Amino acid sequence: MLQVVSACSNDPYPSDDQTRKVLYRAFPEAPKTLDPAVAYTTSAHAITGNIYEGLLEYDYVARPYQLVPALATGVPEAVSAPDGTIRYHFELRPGVRYADDACFELSESESSKSESSHSEIPDSPGSTPTTRSVTTRDLEFSFQRLADPAVASPIAQNFAKIRGFRQFSANLEQRRERDASFAARPPHEQYALVGGIEGVHLLNELELDLVLDAPYPQLLYWLAMPFTAPVPWEAVAYYDGEEGRPHFRDHPVGTGPFVLTRYNKQALMVLEQNPRWREWPQPAPGHIAPLGPRAGSRLPFIERVEYRREKEAIPAFGKFLQGYYDGSAIIEESFDRVIQEDQLSSDMAERGMRLEKSVEPGIYYLGFNMDDPVVGAPAGERGRKLRQAMSLVIDIDELSRLFLNGRGVPANSPVPPGLFGYDPEYRNPYREVDVERAKQLLIEAGYPGGIDAETGRPLKLGFDTPDTTSTAQLRSQFHIDAWRSIGIDVELRATTYNQFQEKMRNGAFQLFRWGWIADYPDPENFLFLLESSNGRTRSGGPNTANFSNAEYDALFAEMKDRPNDERRGELIREMQSILERERPWIELYHPEDYSLVSPWLENVKPFGMSYPMLKYYDIDPDERARLRAEWNQPIVWPAYALAGLSVLIVVPGIFTFFRERV
Repeated sequence: MLQVVSACSNDPYPSDDQTRKVLYRAFPEAPKTLDPAVAYTTSAHAITGNIYEGLLEYDYVARPYQLVPALATGVPEAVSAPDGTIRYHFELRPGVRYADDACFELSESESSKSESSHSEIPDSPGSTPTTRSVTTRDLEFSFQRLADPAVASPIAQNFAKIRGFRQFSANLEQRRERDASFAARPPHEQYALVGGIEGVHLLNELELDLVLDAPYPQLLYWLAMPFTAPVPWEAVAYYDGEEGRPHFRDHPVGTGPFVLTRYNKQALMVLEQNPRWREWPQPAPGHIAPLGPRAGSRLPFIERVEYRREKEAIPAFGKFLQGYYDGSAIIEESFDRVIQEDQLSSDMAERGMRLEKSVEPGIYYLGFNMDDPVVGAPAGERGRKLRQAMSLVIDIDELSRLFLNGRGVPANSPVPPGLFGYDPEYRNPYREVDVERAKQLLIEAGYPGGIDAETGRPLKLGFDTPDTTSTAQLRSQFHIDAWRSIGIDVELRATTYNQFQEKMRNGAFQLFRWGWIADYPDPENFLFLLESSNGRTRSGGPNTANFSNAEYDALFAEMKDRPNDERRGELIREMQSILERERPWIELYHPEDYSLVSPWLENVKPFGMSYPMLKYYDIDPDERARLRAEWNQPIVWPAYALAGLSVLIVVPGIFTFFRERV
């Protein structure tokens, strides 16, 4: 019975891991794909960003954000040519190798393959995984995959200025349509036969030039994301879902600090140190100097990362408080207990928890479908005044108090804090709450008191959202009640995410709520959300409001590729004035992230963008074991009570047994 008492423990992890540097995190839903050319969600980048590496990356500690070399030996300058093209020259670090993987068995058979045959897939993985060095051909292959219509990369349009990018895509599609035997070949063979992308110019195995038809300085930001990371053709060819092999979308092969060793979407995802990455050169001097004595040490510091599925936020937060997860967002149900006067509560501070706060480069907003005949551009001045009126009654301070626990910076324009073009003194005149002015604008729009003066009928609008939860409906009702205060009847149309997306694609909506987190820290990445060619219904782009304004487009075209100079600031201010007047959006807030970090987790600096930095994290496993034991003292009285009850039941039976034997 003493064994029963001593065995009481709720620790979900193996005892052998107590002394190891294992990072534990929770995830609610697994990403749909880990293909770096396609994956475009925060949950996917948490995995792909640690497995793949691009030519460039971001300095972990520098703010404002600063690009630094990754696979490349330096951050190149744009060189203009007499013919108007822009050239970026890259040189790869020598000796970079992929993580060991069975797919590289294909490399050995490639040289013996005849011109007309296809790459042969081995019957089963070899007993010894292999690898090979990264060359510029791998980067060429990655750019070709971005241009491949069959891959359907959501960011392909961002690389259209690379010379020959669109032509390669068109040639590939045409060849597949007219030649079935060509379409049956592995992608890398198809790409070679089509002839490659003219602007991806390989000089040798370690040097290449990217040639653009026009300036596009934001290209360097994209090269710091997993989309353009080198991908081995062998992995795409081998992991085809046949004969027990997974699909490539579920089996990433990269050069990064971690390797995906387990991928159970319903329960557990595991990343482990990539032993090949330990051959990586020391970080550049000063690159992580602010992190203290670890500066110059080899990365990563942690041995393994385990993502365990938690469908509900409350149980996950409870496990964090027990020490079984190493970091956590703050759930709404516990916010007031954890945060007091915008600081950690004394109880949490005494436990050694740390609060990390950062304003994310993002924005949440309410949008109008500018193609709609009632609320959009077809309604002319009437629709404009209606949008202005609806904007004037949304109280962001009250929204923040009720639903955001006071977090979030009120938004007056699409550009968030920390980016060029953000002015903390700027106040959008239509984002100040003014109910009386809103009512007057409704009268001028021909909707006095919410009644259509032309028909005598109440104005009725639809508000689409992709969330049917009770919390989401309460938040939507907040907006609906605000509009109702000036007489406008708005119906909530909450649907599933897929149904909502379908409505957005088809233009079958009037009002909606949306958010955007920066891909890269440049105002262009926010102001392009309202550029005409990016209209969601017309082109499937990120302009969800379908806003189209020739003056705005002209200003954007001049602004987007300029350096951060005085003229660029003037252009941004002119664009803001157009958005003030036209009101395709009702700007709500720039998100502010509050996260809790366990006492034993070190080197954590919030980054803001969807860009994982786990290679810099460190863990003190001894301190974690000590605090886990302290926070999870076993409640032993039930076991002792059970032991006592057992004695009361068992002992009389023993006496009876011996009495009967006598």
